[in-house]
Amino acid sequence: MVISRLDPPAPALPPSFFARPAELVAPELVGCLLLRRQPTGALLWGVIVETEAYCQSEPACHGHRRRSASNDTLFGEPGRFYVYLTYGVHHCVNVVTGRRDWANGVLLRAAALPGAPERDAAGPGLLARCFAIDHRQDGLIAAPASGLWLAPRPPVLAALLEGPAPQEAPLLQTQRIGVSQGQELPWRWYLRASRSVSRRARGDRTPRHDGLAALLASTVGAIDGSGTP
Repeated sequence: MVISRLDPPAPALPPSFFARPAELVAPELVGCLLLRRQPTGALLWGVIVETEAYCQSEPACHGHRRRSASNDTLFGEPGRFYVYLTYGVHHCVNVVTGRRDWANGVLLRAAALPGAPERDAAGPGLLARCFAIDHRQDGLIAAPASGLWLAPRPPVLAALLEGPAPQEAPLLQTQRIGVSQGQELPWRWYLRASRSVSRRARGDRTPRHDGLAALLASTVGAIDGSGTP
């Protein structure tokens, strides 16, 4: 697990990044970084490898029926974290997108933490636990000043995801999971090279080796400030 006591050179994603519909933001968040400043001053970070989009217009969204005290953050300013408890046990971390007064957000479904076991954050509840995120972070602005933020894709991942399309697409788009309504919407995206994805689409085999780990080998030092992989 990569932890650093130095300030990272990775800037936060700008507010304008989140001021778009969730189904546009979600695929672009795959490969971005989730960073958490811990009470000790150490920095914990990981790569987002799986996301899901939710919108007020469809029944799986928490804000589909009405606005309430429990989902009020989802109707608020884009670029804030929306954290809720599911099944009374696990916290789920989302980032608000779109516009105010319209429920719209992206669930951070899985992440890969360099140096940690590959399945440590392979699911929404595991991700929240790894980053020690709970209801206290609900409504928090995603910015370094708040201690919890999102940063752009490292160059190696930007090249993979934004460069010329390879023979096999690195990003897979498929149906959401864990919802009882709106399953037909293909609003889940994940990085195929990663073994930290929570659940793969039918027919998409788990890679024998984690390609993401290899890509990040030269990136770790740049992000944690050590200067060495």
